[in-house]
Amino acid sequence: MARRRVVITGLGQVTALGQDLSVFWEGICAGKSGVKKIERFDTSAFSVKIGGEICDFDPMEFLDSREARRIDRFALFALAASINAVKDSGLEMDKIDRGRCGCIIGSGIGGLEELEKEHTKLLQRGPDRVSPFCVPKLMVNAASGNVSIFYNLRGPNTSVVTACASAAHAIGDASHQIQLNLADVMVTGGSEAALTRLGLASFCALKALSRQNDNPAAASRPFDRDRDGFVLSEGAGVVVLEEYEHARKRGAQIHAELVGYGMTGDGSHITQPLPDGSGARDAMMLALKDAAIDSSQLGYINAHGTGTQLNDIMETNALKALLGPDAQKTAISSTKSHLGHLLGASGGVELIITTLALKNSIVPPTINLENPDKQCDLDYTPLEARPKKIKYAMSNSFGFGGHNASLVIGKV
Repeated sequence: MARRRVVITGLGQVTALGQDLSVFWEGICAGKSGVKKIERFDTSAFSVKIGGEICDFDPMEFLDSREARRIDRFALFALAASINAVKDSGLEMDKIDRGRCGCIIGSGIGGLEELEKEHTKLLQRGPDRVSPFCVPKLMVNAASGNVSIFYNLRGPNTSVVTACASAAHAIGDASHQIQLNLADVMVTGGSEAALTRLGLASFCALKALSRQNDNPAAASRPFDRDRDGFVLSEGAGVVVLEEYEHARKRGAQIHAELVGYGMTGDGSHITQPLPDGSGARDAMMLALKDAAIDSSQLGYINAHGTGTQLNDIMETNALKALLGPDAQKTAISSTKSHLGHLLGASGGVELIITTLALKNSIVPPTINLENPDKQCDLDYTPLEARPKKIKYAMSNSFGFGGHNASLVIGKV
């Protein structure tokens, strides 16, 4: 049986650069940063006081206040991004077979804000004061669950938890549902809202975060000599995947085709990647094999590029091993330089950026890359976007636990 083709027909995101897709893309191309001083809680006792915080989010734009109070912030982000993606896709949900439409949304941490709030209540006021909505709000599958309920989706419905690779794994797994004829449409991606007191304190304790508090917009600087860690951010990135003929018959806009998916494990360390990048390299190789293309055909790679010392060198090594003689002439960038690190949502947002890069023939820049690290000596598109015709592009996501995922898209 011929493999069913999977295309991307809808894009939706919620980030520190807003929800409007065109404004978001214009900001990325213009080199804007969404990193700022954290305002949602007092950071005076924290060594890090900056993040990719979303300040203008109002769930009452799509839910009533009673419903919104029963859903954690991370799942609200997922729902908003899904609504944006479905709207962008032009799908009329009343006209599709809901039994053939499913949802897979990943998250690295889930409802951390709810966990913090109810744990504080437990300690201060006792067990009888803990909310009955605590578990339904904090569970990671609340994102996909609430999206499927909102649209009454009856197809495959699950979630993925693989740290910073969660969204990429969710999207890859969702594509398999369509390829295997288990669904015609999948709403998929990732969401995260770990920019809380406990989330920030935990990553501070790991010494993983940038401490450039006096210059937030310049704090996230992947592949730069002066990088000092990643910037913790929040948000969601969701795409609508659709079987090609299903999309074509309804006259849908097709942003790109999802042609390849590869995943591996490092099998080495819970937080540190393999220094030689072999795990990441193998995930990329498997994605290219799945796409039936050669690495020389890649016109753009959206790197995981966190801005940590170990990750950026590892990924550079992996890309050199993958690309071989083409390593120095392949356009690469890390858009975490604009947004910070959205953890389990990053792969969804970055696939959206990769799709827009392919569609608009523009390579987005790595901002703040002023002094390239000598060990990170590839073409990371410093400071300014550049025009480039792109036929195939790749998006990488690598997570704590040694989880590696790569997605390859192509023009239709």
